[in-house]
Amino acid sequence: MFNPFEETIWPLGEQIDDIVSWIVSNYRFIFREWIGIPVGIVLRQIQSFFVEMNPIVFLVGLFVIAWQLASRNIAIFSVIAMTVVGLIGAWQQSMVTLALVITAVFFCILIGIPLGIWAASSDRFATFIRPVLDTMQTLPAFVYLVPVVMLFGTGEVPGVIVTFIFAVPPLIRLTNIGIRGVPEDVVEAARAFGATPQQVLIQVQVPLAMPTILAGVNQSLMLALSMVVIASLIAVAGLGQMVNRGIGRLDVGLASVGGVGIVLIAIVLDRITQAIGDNSPGRLPWKKRGPIGLVLNLWKKTQKKKVPQES
Repeated sequence: MFNPFEETIWPLGEQIDDIVSWIVSNYRFIFREWIGIPVGIVLRQIQSFFVEMNPIVFLVGLFVIAWQLASRNIAIFSVIAMTVVGLIGAWQQSMVTLALVITAVFFCILIGIPLGIWAASSDRFATFIRPVLDTMQTLPAFVYLVPVVMLFGTGEVPGVIVTFIFAVPPLIRLTNIGIRGVPEDVVEAARAFGATPQQVLIQVQVPLAMPTILAGVNQSLMLALSMVVIASLIAVAGLGQMVNRGIGRLDVGLASVGGVGIVLIAIVLDRITQAIGDNSPGRLPWKKRGPIGLVLNLWKKTQKKKVPQES
């Protein structure tokens, strides 16, 4: 009487086990064919691109991309950070981890941004998806592993799916917030000039909400990297597996190498993605800075020198 919760009244765990077992026994092949195969194709393409690329070519490409999208200082720092990753003996594992994270973030963008736009345009859908996102963000990451392993097995494809589930909620939320935060008078002005709903969305709302959307991409990227170690528990290779092996063997050095690699990659990606969404006053458009801006300036100077000679 004074301890009503001594016995289980609602067997929630058994019910969830029965639901998952029913799904696995009846629809496992659908999950593997419709979700596992497309994810595996994208992951293998991205992974082979990074793993087979020469490290020098990768560093040069990273410098050019970081300089173009961010700044020269961030480009120099990015090259130094990735060089350190190679010097400590974690280059191959870092490329595998980078491929997994980029694949997961790619699907986050592919699915999360449309869902965020849908939530911004429909209050009913926003009300429905809010508790779903709350559950996805607060549920411990280890809980995702059991049903995913039962549906997809172990390996890198389930690791991408687990990472996607863990990393997509911030992108959906911030896309919704960004589009809802567009001033109503701007939207009304676009409609007054005869813009269709699709034109208002693509040409007005999404560009104005882009800094917030890019912040969501940045958050998804950081969450994906934080999921690497947990995903290694289901046989996902990369830096997370180095950390996991180091913990299992009580090898502080091996775990530290994997941890340092994850930290450096996270800092590099964070700085670049933050710079993409930086619209501070006085900042040049991306076409006028970096290597492209340098080439355009040299070309303009060459054209100016030719004009007096011809005259």
